[in-house]
Amino acid sequence: MKEKRMKQIIDEYIKAYNEFNVDEMLRNVHEDVELKSTTNGEVNVQLKGITTLKNQAEQSLTLFKKREMKIIEQLINGNTVENKIAFKGVIGVDFPDGSVKSGELVKLEGKSIFQFEKGKIILIEDVR
Repeated sequence: MKEKRMKQIIDEYIKAYNEFNVDEMLRNVHEDVELKSTTNGEVNVQLKGITTLKNQAEQSLTLFKKREMKIIEQLINGNTVENKIAFKGVIGVDFPDGSVKSGELVKLEGKSIFQFEKGKIILIEDVR
């Protein structure tokens, strides 16, 4: 797959993510997609399949009033694209444990790795 097309798909995915548009996020996602989220070396989310990813994405829509993910740096190696990202968002709900309140601003940095198969995203791995 050409680098230009992979970048375009990732840009479209992130734009849709920032706009809370789940259907558009999933437009170029493989039906067997895997999502992993790792924090401090520990996997805290691992999902498989586009339906599972869609359900998770729809359930998380209320977590933020606003959110913005930006690519700071991008490295391409074959069919894998590693993105250094900056994220900021305004929390939309009070967390049950009281650790975060609605309206609070959250800022994070990390990386999001996208891997492609047959022209679609087959793996999304978020590392913090």
